[in-house]
Amino acid sequence: MNTMKHYQDLASEIRKTILNLIYKTKSPHIGPSFSIVEILVALYFNYLNVSRSSPLDPERDRFILSKGHACATLYAVLHEIGFLSKEDIHGFAINGGILEQHPNRSLNYGIEVSTGSLGHGLSIGAGMALSGKIDNKQYKVCVLLGDGELNEGSIWESIMFAGHHKLNNLIAFVDCNKIQALGCTKDIIDWMHLGEKWESFGWNVQEIDGHCFKQIFRALGSSSSEKPNLVILNTIKGKGVSFMENQLLWHYRAPDSKEYELALKELSL
Repeated sequence: MNTMKHYQDLASEIRKTILNLIYKTKSPHIGPSFSIVEILVALYFNYLNVSRSSPLDPERDRFILSKGHACATLYAVLHEIGFLSKEDIHGFAINGGILEQHPNRSLNYGIEVSTGSLGHGLSIGAGMALSGKIDNKQYKVCVLLGDGELNEGSIWESIMFAGHHKLNNLIAFVDCNKIQALGCTKDIIDWMHLGEKWESFGWNVQEIDGHCFKQIFRALGSSSSEKPNLVILNTIKGKGVSFMENQLLWHYRAPDSKEYELALKELSL
């Protein structure tokens, strides 16, 4: 049985991979990539039924990264579990590579949905979940949203739809790192009482520390069997590197050589 330290060590290695990918290609979005490391590690190493040997299995679980700009984390995790080779991962964001700066659907590589234009992942996930129920499939559908993404009206249509159809095979996660592209979420649209809003549409809601594996695993094991489920993840943008944490700047910036060395040193402690 894996220990919490095992998952914490995995998270550290994933962050190093993300750092290397973004530094090498001077790509943006290291901050929002770092804030979702723990939830993706928990899902792919302990929860989702997915296999590189049978990527088209109709009973496989589905994961949708609706906040597609944080795809470096998804790629790093898919590499770690064998969906992406070393050559694939080193082709991130370069000419001729298969990995773009937003996910491009490729089931053989474990990518279920093309995302990047915000607001669509939950709609697609709700459709997959309803299809699964109609076809008597047992798969789960997990969708990871950004908190700034909740400003999109299509998200709320999906919330109502899933609640109405009691899609208990659907789990949504909101990465509440509290900083979106142009500022703090509370200054752009303040989502007060977020959980109560989802509950009013028929969802089961849990709110946890999104960097605590113990709380994540407990939440995954406490999903409602009668309603769609939401897990609100309270996270830190840029988590793991002190000078990146809670800084809007790192939504867009890639580290220079000095910052790269400092970040790598912190992640290696």
